[in-house]
Amino acid sequence: MEKDRIILDPNVHFGKPCIAGTRIKVEDVLELVEEGIPFTEIVDKYYKDLSIDDIKICVRYALNIITSEEIHIREAG
Repeated sequence: MEKDRIILDPNVHFGKPCIAGTRIKVEDVLELVEEGIPFTEIVDKYYKDLSIDDIKICVRYALNIITSEEIHIREAG
């Protein structure tokens, strides 16, 4: 589902992840979530073209990136 809703198009915002069918960047949605704005308010006041599920998909997209990161820890000293 996420792969259908999040697109990376070099012609839209220089390839930054966006919600399919819009020019709304995932990062912009996540900034509103970070501010503690309720999902319903994000849809009602900021992005009427989105659904609650679109916002959840943005969060899932970010979580997938974090969980797939390779972590390399060096010993101190």
